[in-house]
Amino acid sequence: MLFDDTLRDVLKKIRTIAVIGAKDKPGQPVDMVGRYLIDAGYNVIPVHPVRKSVWGLPTYASILDIPVAVDLVDLFRASEACLAHAEEVSRLAVMPSVFWMQSGISNPDAGRLMAAKGVKVVEDKCLMVELERLGIAGPA
Repeated sequence: MLFDDTLRDVLKKIRTIAVIGAKDKPGQPVDMVGRYLIDAGYNVIPVHPVRKSVWGLPTYASILDIPVAVDLVDLFRASEACLAHAEEVSRLAVMPSVFWMQSGISNPDAGRLMAAKGVKVVEDKCLMVELERLGIAGPA
């Protein structure tokens, strides 16, 4: 687990966030967090294998389809799906700074793979809650 000072330093540099498992279904945590990130000024890129638009934004079927580098990958998927996503992320030309598994989500194998690629890993934490707790209002 990253210490608060390290986590704060890393999160202050985040601008572009890929949300894997994105959906704009009211009442779901992914919808609340996604809207929060958009309202805070982040460049949010939804990723969903079927949906073409989430939060009014173009949505990509895979992180490998995103045409720009992402700073943070935010996963809203079952823990057992995280390794496959980590494997996809490991094939990106530019590694993200952070591989973030939301509250209730963890996968040690995915974490090890990402850490081996030099990516910071956070498991079982809500990105929105941590941004607020650390006093980060959005991208600088």
